[in-house]
Amino acid sequence: MPAYVISEVEMREAAGFEAYRTIAAKTIAQYGGRYLVRGGAANLIEGVPPPKTIIVVEFPTMERLREWYASPEYAEALKLRRTALDRRLIFVEGVAPV
Repeated sequence: MPAYVISEVEMREAAGFEAYRTIAAKTIAQYGGRYLVRGGAANLIEGVPPPKTIIVVEFPTMERLREWYASPEYAEALKLRRTALDRRLIFVEGVAPV
């Protein structure tokens, strides 16, 4: 069953943010993930606070998603993330295909 990473991010430092994005994108592909949403326009319809930049990545399984997040390859991106951006990160399981 697919699993998703939902990120809500706010850039803190532009050069670090771009370096983070480059490394993260490479590792996501390496672990079988694919971007579904990557920073497109987000419109608040209900609730608060207003959305920041939204990213949604699909992985084939939750196990694979967790392997990616714990990987030494992604650890390099995480080092940059600390100063480059603030975020909320959510892992969620999808539904099994019918």
